[in-house]
Amino acid sequence: RFLQCRGPFAQRRHPLVDAIVVTEIQRCLEEGTEFQGDLLNFRKDGSPFMTSLQLKPIYGDDETITHYMGIQFFNDCNVDLGPLPGSMAKEVVRSTWITPDNTLRPSPTGKGNFCSEYSHLFQLSDEVLCQKILSRLSPRDIASVNSVCKRLYHMTKNDHLWRMVCQNAWGNDATRALENVAGTKSLAWGRLARELTTLEAVTWKKLTIGGSVEPSRCNFSACAVGNRVVLFGGEGVNAQPMNDTFVLDLSASKPEWRHINVGLAPPGRWGHTLSCLNGSLLVLFGGCGGQGLLNDVFILDLDAKHPTWREIFGLTPPVPRSWHSSCTLDGSKLVVSGGCADSGVLLSDTHLLDVTMERPVWREIPAPWTPPSRLGHSLSVYDGRKILMFGGLAKSGPLRLRSGDVFTMDLSDAAPSWRCITGSGMPGACNPAGVGPPPRLDHVAVSLPGGRIMIFGGSVAGLHSASQLYLLDPTEEKPTWRILNVPGRPPRFAWGHSTCVMEGSKAIVLGGQTGEEWTLTEIHELSLASSLV
Repeated sequence: RFLQCRGPFAQRRHPLVDAIVVTEIQRCLEEGTEFQGDLLNFRKDGSPFMTSLQLKPIYGDDETITHYMGIQFFNDCNVDLGPLPGSMAKEVVRSTWITPDNTLRPSPTGKGNFCSEYSHLFQLSDEVLCQKILSRLSPRDIASVNSVCKRLYHMTKNDHLWRMVCQNAWGNDATRALENVAGTKSLAWGRLARELTTLEAVTWKKLTIGGSVEPSRCNFSACAVGNRVVLFGGEGVNAQPMNDTFVLDLSASKPEWRHINVGLAPPGRWGHTLSCLNGSLLVLFGGCGGQGLLNDVFILDLDAKHPTWREIFGLTPPVPRSWHSSCTLDGSKLVVSGGCADSGVLLSDTHLLDVTMERPVWREIPAPWTPPSRLGHSLSVYDGRKILMFGGLAKSGPLRLRSGDVFTMDLSDAAPSWRCITGSGMPGACNPAGVGPPPRLDHVAVSLPGGRIMIFGGSVAGLHSASQLYLLDPTEEKPTWRILNVPGRPPRFAWGHSTCVMEGSKAIVLGGQTGEEWTLTEIHELSLASSLV
C-alpha cells in the first residue's frame, strides 16, 4: 500500500509526500527497472513513518516482467502534519493556490481567467512539473531554473529529479553505468551532473597497488568492467604471445592484481582489442599471434562461477589484423575499424558484429567515402549510435604520418557515411575553432556523458606534452577544441591499449610514471567527478 494518504477517507497524497520520489517509482515501474528510495507514509491511524523501499522486477521464462518484489524498512519519524484532513481543509485547498514565492493566494475567479502576474506553469503540481517538464531539460538548464523562484529552487534540490535529468540527457546506459561504478554508495546526482558538465572536479591521482602480472609483458589490452580492470594477453620476452587474464578490483580496500583461471583461453596475442559489453561480458578481437594475424572473436563473462572464454564464429569475418580500433554499441554489437593487415597494409574498412545473435554474421558498413587507411587510432561512441574516429598513423600518399583528424559516422542512419570534422585536404573538411591536439597515435579517448570526447596521451612528435588534455563536443554546430588544465601529477606517458575508461567517470592509466608497461604496480587515475571517488 503506497497511497501516501493520511486518514481513512483521504483521496489525495499528503502534501509533505515527495512527489518526485513518487514520479520515480512510476517511471521505474513503466520501464521495468529497479527502484530504491525513501518516502513518507502513514499508518491507518494517521501517524507518520518513513519507508525505505526497494522494488525489483521478477522475470518469467520469456524474459518478460511478471511480478515486482517490494522490500520495505519502516522508521518512525517526527513530522508536524497538522490536523487530520476534513471538509474544512478540503475547502481551503479548493480555494487557494501556490504562487512562485511559495505563498498561498486566493485562486482566480471566473472560468479560464487567471491573474497575469503569475505564469500558468505554476498551477501544475510538482509531480507534473518534474516528470513532464523539468526532467526533459539539460543539466545546465536545470541549474538556471533553480534561480527563478523558491518553489523551483526547492524542487531542483531533489536528487530523484536530477537522476531523471541525467538519464534523459545522457541515456539509460550511461546512468546505469555510473550507478555500477558507485556500487553500494548512493549518488548525489545534482553534484555529479554539475561536475561532469563543468569538469570542475577533474584531477590526477597516483596509486600504488599490490600483486603482480607475471610473466612481464607489453602491448597487452586493458578494459574496465564496473570498478574492475581486466588485462589480457600481450607480448612477452622474445616476442612471446601471452594468453592469460588478470583482474584488478579498484573497489577493494587494498587493490591488487589477481590472476584468474579461465577455461579454454584464446590463443596468445598482442595488438588486439578488449571491449566491454553489457554487464560483466568482455569481447576480444584480432591481434597478432604466434601463427600470424588473427580475426577471431571470444566472449568472457567475468562474473560467471567458472569464467570461460567462448569463441564466437561469425560468418564473413573481416581480414585478420592488429593495432585496429574497436568499440561496442547497445551492449551487444562490436564495431571494428582499420588496423594493419598482412605485409603491413593499412586498412580503412569498418565492420559490425552482433554477438548476441544465434548465428552471428559480420556486416561491413559500406560508405561512399572512407577516411585514409590507418592504425593506432581511437573509436569512441557518443550520442547513442554515433562513432568518432580520431588520430592514428594514417596513409598519406606514399607516406605514413601521425594524424590529428576527426571523423564521425551515425550508425542509426539507413545509409551510414563518414563525415569529416577536421582533416587536411579531406572532402568537406573544416577546422574546428580552438587549439587542437597535435597529431598522434595509440592515444587515449574518453567518452563523457553528454557526447563530449576527451583526448590525451599517445605517441606525439616533437616537444609536445602527451599529458595535455583536449576536449571536443562533436554535437555542437561548430565543434571547438578546448584545452583542459587538470591539477595533480599526470603520467608522462599514456597509451591507448593500456588505458581503460570506467564508464565516463575515470580513466586508469597503467604503466607508471615512466610509461614502462613492464611495471604494473603503479597506476595513474584521471578522476572526472569527486562524487564517485
